[in-house]
Amino acid sequence: MSPTERFVVIILASINFTHIMDAMIMMPLGDIFMDLYRISPAQFSYLVSIYAFAAFFSSLLATFILDRFDRRNALIFVYAGFSMGTLLCGLADSYLFLMVVRLVTGLFGGVIGALALSIVSDLFKYERRGTAIGVLTAGFSAAAALGVPVGLFLADQFSWNAPFFFIGSLGVILTILIVLRFPRITGHLEGEVVTNPRKILSAIFGDSNQVNALLLGLVLVLGHFLIIPFIAPYMTRNVGFEQSQITLIYFFGGALTVFTAPLIGRLTDRFTPYPTFFILMLISFVPVLWITNMQVTPIPLALIATSLFFVFGSGRMIAPQTMITATVGPKSRGSFMSVKSALQQLAVAMASLISGSIIVFGQGNSLLHYEQVGYLSILLCIAALFLGRKLTVAKGN
Repeated sequence: MSPTERFVVIILASINFTHIMDAMIMMPLGDIFMDLYRISPAQFSYLVSIYAFAAFFSSLLATFILDRFDRRNALIFVYAGFSMGTLLCGLADSYLFLMVVRLVTGLFGGVIGALALSIVSDLFKYERRGTAIGVLTAGFSAAAALGVPVGLFLADQFSWNAPFFFIGSLGVILTILIVLRFPRITGHLEGEVVTNPRKILSAIFGDSNQVNALLLGLVLVLGHFLIIPFIAPYMTRNVGFEQSQITLIYFFGGALTVFTAPLIGRLTDRFTPYPTFFILMLISFVPVLWITNMQVTPIPLALIATSLFFVFGSGRMIAPQTMITATVGPKSRGSFMSVKSALQQLAVAMASLISGSIIVFGQGNSLLHYEQVGYLSILLCIAALFLGRKLTVAKGN
C-alpha cells in the first residue's frame, strides 16, 4: 500500500471501530437496559432494531445521491452526524428518548458502511481488495476486543451513558482528521453521472449479478445477526457469567480477530474469494451450534466457544464482501453500496426482531429457545453459499 492508501484504510478502520462499537455496546448493556427500564427481551430488541430501520431508510435515500459527491465530503457529513447522534445517546434519560436518539444516529450511521466499501473499492483493484477489507474488518474486531471492554468498564465505573460519550468524542476527533488530511476521491465523477432515480434503480435491479449480490448480503447478515443480540444476556442468564465477565467474551474474541481478519483477507486474495468463503462458512457452524445450545458451562470453555464465533463469524464475511464489491463498476458503486447497506440494515433489524420474538423468559429469568435461533441462522447461511456461487466479476474491477 502507498502512504495515502495506508492512511485511508487506517482512518476507515478507525471509523469502523467507533461505528461498530456504538452498535455492539448495546448488546452487553442489554441486561442493564432491561432492568433499568423494566422492559422485556422484545422491547430491548426494539432499541437494537430502531437504529437498523433508520439506517435502512437513510441508505435508500443515499442510493440516489451518494455518487454525485466527492466521497470525502460525503464521509465528513455522515460521520459528523453519527458522532453527534452518539453523544446525544449519552444524554438520554428515558427509554423513549433513547429510542429517538438511536433512530437519529442510525440515519447517519447507516451510510457509513456503504461509503467505506465504496472508497476501498475505488482505491483498490479486485486482486488486492480482500486485504483492505480484512483491515476494515479488523476495526470491527478492535471494537470488540478494546472498545466493548472499555465501554463496559466506563459503564461500570460511571454509568451506562459513559460509553456513548467516549464513542462520540472519538468520532469528533476522527472527523477533524478527515477534514484535515483525507484525500479527495472523485474518480467516479468523471464523465456522465447518472442522477435519474429510475435509471439508477434499473441499472442495479436490471442486472441479475447485482441482484444476487444484494440477496447474498441480506441473507448473510440476517443469518449472522440472529445470534448476536442475545449472546451477552444468554451468557449471564443461562451459562453462568457474571455481568463483569461479559467483557471477557468481547476481549478474547475481538483480540483474536484483530489478527485473524487481516490474515483471512490475505488468504482471500491468494486463494480467490469463493473457496475461502465456503470453507470458513462451514467451520463457523460449529461455534454457532455450540453457543446456542450451551447450558451452565465453565467460563474458560464458554470463552473458547464465543472466541471461535468471533473469529469465524467475522472471517466468513470478508470473502463475500470482496465478491459483492466486484459485481458493480465504479460509476454506480456508491448507489449499489447504498442499496446493499439498506438491505443489510433491514436484515439487522429483522434479525433482532426475529430473535426477540423467538426467545422468551423461562424459569428464574433464563432465556429459552436460543437453539432455535441457531438452527435458523445456519439454514440462512447455507442459502448464502448457494447465492455466492452465482456471482461474477464486473468490468472495471
